[in-house]
Amino acid sequence: MKIKLSIAALCMTASSAFAGHAAQEAAKSIVPLKDGGALYVFNDGKMAKEDRYGRAQSLKMNQVLETSDGKSITVTSNEVALLNSLLMEGHSGN
Repeated sequence: MKIKLSIAALCMTASSAFAGHAAQEAAKSIVPLKDGGALYVFNDGKMAKEDRYGRAQSLKMNQVLETSDGKSITVTSNEVALLNSLLMEGHSGN
């Protein structure tokens, strides 16, 4: 049973890494966050957040996020639809 759960966890992690490939290419920078997620900063300065499970997560304007190295970043935009589209790219079955 433990082996099956371990394999399932590894598969979910791997699929999350592949899902984010388009998002990684579109972002100017990706900042790891303390909660295990990542903040994507796109070329136009707009921001979006990926949670620790690889899903796009909605942000609130002026929300303060803590980076994995202890710094703080203030949210200036919420591009959840853009990030979700990029994360889902290549997973439509076409």
